[in-house]
Amino acid sequence: MSSFHRDSWVEVDLDCIYNNVQSMKSFLPDGVSIIAVVKANAYGHGDAQVAKTALDAGATYLAVAFIDEALSLRQQGIKAPILVLGASRVKDINIALQENITLTVFRKDWLVEAIQQLNGKNPLKIHLKLDTGMGRLGFTSMREVDEVLQLVDETSSFELEGVYTHFATADELDTTYFEQQYTTLTDMIGFIKEKTSIRMIHCGNSATALRFPDKVFNAVRLGIAMYGLTPSNEMIHLLPFELQEAFSLQSKLVHVKKLAVGQSVSYGATYTAEEEEWIGTVPIGYADGWLRKLHGAHVLVDGKRVPIVGRICMDQLMIRLPHELPIGTRVTLIGAQKDEKISSNDIARLLDTINYEIPCMISYRVPRIFRRNKSIMEVRNYLLDN
Repeated sequence: MSSFHRDSWVEVDLDCIYNNVQSMKSFLPDGVSIIAVVKANAYGHGDAQVAKTALDAGATYLAVAFIDEALSLRQQGIKAPILVLGASRVKDINIALQENITLTVFRKDWLVEAIQQLNGKNPLKIHLKLDTGMGRLGFTSMREVDEVLQLVDETSSFELEGVYTHFATADELDTTYFEQQYTTLTDMIGFIKEKTSIRMIHCGNSATALRFPDKVFNAVRLGIAMYGLTPSNEMIHLLPFELQEAFSLQSKLVHVKKLAVGQSVSYGATYTAEEEEWIGTVPIGYADGWLRKLHGAHVLVDGKRVPIVGRICMDQLMIRLPHELPIGTRVTLIGAQKDEKISSNDIARLLDTINYEIPCMISYRVPRIFRRNKSIMEVRNYLLDN
């Protein structure tokens, strides 16, 4: 267990991760497997810790964005199958083969070049990405898919394990575009099944799995919902089961002082006291991911909402206290105190963004504490460990 030496930290409740995976597993039709998406350091939560918990809860596969993220999991002892969802360089495919990492293929020329590069005895596992309307990565035509299937069939270099797509609007109330994408997908899957057999077919992100469990084929990629966050604000009242938010952001008061009338706070003197008031200093700032734009937002202290006053600094921010409080008092930026709660959704609304971005933006220098069964399981100080 690593230690850390500052009074700001993230707490990740792995019981919430476990329960969210279990709830999804119980909700899905029989025979549908769960691919736990742990890219971007598990959306800022901690890649290996979340991966192990998700696998314990019933996930059978993991997904990341890049080979480096897959290698990080391997180096931390994760042996489960891992799919790289993003682009991989051909020159790196042998390390993927060596580490049993599955790669996404979305270009024929990549396959042609890869055949010349592969030097292992075993085939490289691949999933084909179909672009049904996301406009990002993927094959867009039956002709392209047919050429790729022929190429794979003619060589022993690849094992075509899966096929998948990604929906652009599954989290929106208007399902018109979703239905268009789904129709395109079923046409392409039908064509592929005439040519070859595929073990895994997955199109379900969290939103699709929650709303259309009968349309996910035989696997879902569980991302944002695994962390207890809704795929969109529109879906908050459409959830088939409760999601448990795993991420909280905590700090402590490191200084408390009384401000006299007319005294100001922070850069630019943008906040000036109109009466005597108590100001607390909190050791977290925009270098930690608590953006300057959040001035005026609230945090929780002693179970009450209190405002951030003045400009947020690189490493510190100031809050207006209801009364004098002792140094060391807990400050909750995301999470709950008594009957009050500030969620990642609340912070996302203030920043005019989506909740996905909130845990991701809390930087590596903020240590992560992992709790399982209500006790501390592990502490990771990313500044020192990485």
